[in-house]
Amino acid sequence: MFRNIKEYINNSELKITILEDRVNVINYDLIRDITDKQVTFTKQNRLIKIIGKDLKLNKLLDQEVLVIGKILKVELNNE
Repeated sequence: MFRNIKEYINNSELKITILEDRVNVINYDLIRDITDKQVTFTKQNRLIKIIGKDLKLNKLLDQEVLVIGKILKVELNNE
């Protein structure tokens, strides 16, 4: 059990969970842009774009956010 907790705390890998009306992003480096139509993050040399309508950002933990709204597209590209 303690090993699982330690792995969770020390994990720095980007994780994106896509659900019908929300996207959870964990371990990003920077939030670059926030509008009601697009939220853009970076993680090292990766660019993460969440495109939708009526998007709102909820901060959960230090490097974890929840984007809520009508999700149309999620893009993951190298910069």
